[in-house]
Amino acid sequence: MSLRLWQHNCSRRTFLRLAGVAGGLAALGSSRAESSEVPPVRVGYLPITDSTPLLIAHARGDYQARGLEAEAPVLFRSWASLVEAFLARQINVVHVLMPIAVWLRYAQRVPVKIVAWNHTNGSALTVAPQLTRLEELSGQTVAIPFWYSIHNVTLQHLLRQRGLEVVTRGAPRDGEVSLVVMPPPEMPVALANRSIAGFIVADPFNAQTEALGVGKILRYTGDIWRQHACCVIMLHEDDLAAHPAWAQATVDALVDAQYWTAHHRAEAAELLTRYLPQPIEALRRVLLDDRDSARVAHPEWEPNPWIDFQPYPFPSYTERLVEFLKETRVEGERDFLTALVPAEVHADLVDEGFVLNAITRLGGAEHFGLGGFRRDERIEGL
Repeated sequence: MSLRLWQHNCSRRTFLRLAGVAGGLAALGSSRAESSEVPPVRVGYLPITDSTPLLIAHARGDYQARGLEAEAPVLFRSWASLVEAFLARQINVVHVLMPIAVWLRYAQRVPVKIVAWNHTNGSALTVAPQLTRLEELSGQTVAIPFWYSIHNVTLQHLLRQRGLEVVTRGAPRDGEVSLVVMPPPEMPVALANRSIAGFIVADPFNAQTEALGVGKILRYTGDIWRQHACCVIMLHEDDLAAHPAWAQATVDALVDAQYWTAHHRAEAAELLTRYLPQPIEALRRVLLDDRDSARVAHPEWEPNPWIDFQPYPFPSYTERLVEFLKETRVEGERDFLTALVPAEVHADLVDEGFVLNAITRLGGAEHFGLGGFRRDERIEGL
């Protein structure tokens, strides 16, 4: 079986498997009997710096400081396996790509809730060393971590701006770019052996690939959509209802971890070596903003487009993301997007109460460098 056919079939199997698990567990989750027993915090994560707040909260004892029992975080290698474990309730606190949360709640009818942003920015488009312009991806294949991801959304937005058409099946022709889903840990190897021309994913895989000399960062996603959310913190809706004090303490711990990380980046990189397989040099490069600002297309979009941490989920972002998803090509189910009203999704998908309590406790929006809880979305080309 060819690599392209395997990737296509694997992507379809992933959606079918997750859809089956979600369908079987949605009713179970919505009718799950409430329990007075407070659950332990069981974190699931991918080996990417997107997972930083969940891991730092464990490393620093932030969960325990709020009276919570916390098990050791569990590492997963793909979004599919992470989501499947969450749906099976093997884990109950996850960082997940925000479009996945949209897909779960509205396509699969799983009662999940976003309770906070986990981080902003933190991803990049990395390409083969000889490529210098986006237009050179014409006729090439680029890997994405999941169809429902900010990576797929921002990449397709860029490609449309350059007049390039996205294809998901068959070999790409001139003027086309083929997209394939690939687990993040496999992307640098695939780029090194030239089975793909590039990938768009979270760090530290971009920084690590540059350090190895097998690829280079062409664009930062935070330089395409200013301070965009990538991963969000997702919980089961019935856990919020059955254990609101547990949910509040969990969000408090994660918000504290975000603030601490933003102001102790070197120490955070050291702590992350307990959980992430990448070398400390790659983690420092990501967290300490050790990047080439000459490659930033929008320097006026301060702060810099590397990974940052602020937990408030802006409604304007949710609305704009749903609008983008409606025009983004994906493999698998997408009919549910037609019925979504972008301006109404945030109030249903996101529970702001817990994170607003946590931010207020720390001193308010200004504590995270925010001017308030409203903003205008700034996106390249719009």
